[in-house]
Amino acid sequence: MKHDAPLAPIEPAFAETAAFMEATLDVLLPKAGGPEAQLMEAMRYAVMGGGKRLRAFLVLQSGRLFGVDRGALGRVAAAVECLHAYSLVHDDLPAMDNDDMRRGKPTVHKAYDEATAILVGDALLTLAFGLIASPEAHGDPYVRCELIAKLASAAGHGGMVGGQMMDLTSEGRSPELAQITRLARMKTAALITFACETGPIMGRASATARQALSAYGQELGLAYQVADDLLDLEGTPEEVGKNVGKDEARGKATIASVLGRERARAQAEAMVSQAAAHLDLFDDKADLLRAAARFVVARKA
Repeated sequence: MKHDAPLAPIEPAFAETAAFMEATLDVLLPKAGGPEAQLMEAMRYAVMGGGKRLRAFLVLQSGRLFGVDRGALGRVAAAVECLHAYSLVHDDLPAMDNDDMRRGKPTVHKAYDEATAILVGDALLTLAFGLIASPEAHGDPYVRCELIAKLASAAGHGGMVGGQMMDLTSEGRSPELAQITRLARMKTAALITFACETGPIMGRASATARQALSAYGQELGLAYQVADDLLDLEGTPEEVGKNVGKDEARGKATIASVLGRERARAQAEAMVSQAAAHLDLFDDKADLLRAAARFVVARKA
């Protein structure tokens, strides 16, 4: 099915998701109190006010296709946001990327200290799995177990964390494009793909529907990373909300630096088109997901 007509603007849908997730996270994140109050305060600092909440948006929209309860989806989306925030807090540490700005404000280790930032990441990662393991996430324990296993795979040594290790060890080297692409699929696309898979898993969808959303997520995740690389080359800290130009300064090879900016941009556009094609099964019900894919390559932050 072709979708050549302009899609509805994505910004209102992102704004609604952001508001819903702020309210959901406010309830699910621990309130500061007791001798450990700084930890909970810093957890909230890391997670709240998180921009457009793309990953949460993907959880909510993929679940909407199958009529999954929005409250349950919100809980799983909150878990994804907590896990994503943990990865950013640790990635910003001096031992990793050594960044002092994230989402337009000081990083957690700058606002607090390194030890607190490490513990914040540990706590958010653990909380993410606790949220999914609870009956409120889904009434079927087998579904919850599948979500936990898939999130562990997406976030662990074979996914995000493994990709981060590859990213660190690639500094000053000239890896082949295939290796850089694998890095991007692990570091960025794996968690985005998981977010897209949650809906059909929770909705007990057919294997065909699950594969379609998984394929959409893989293409979208890789396009997102290419767009992120281009923003690092072309954006400003004010636009992006974090320091830019650091990949080039540290000698990190990216898809954009290997292909060149124009070829990389064309490649990202092609991946977005392919991602949208995977949604043909769902007709117009998936228009917001198609619009999200277009947003990924057009975004300025």
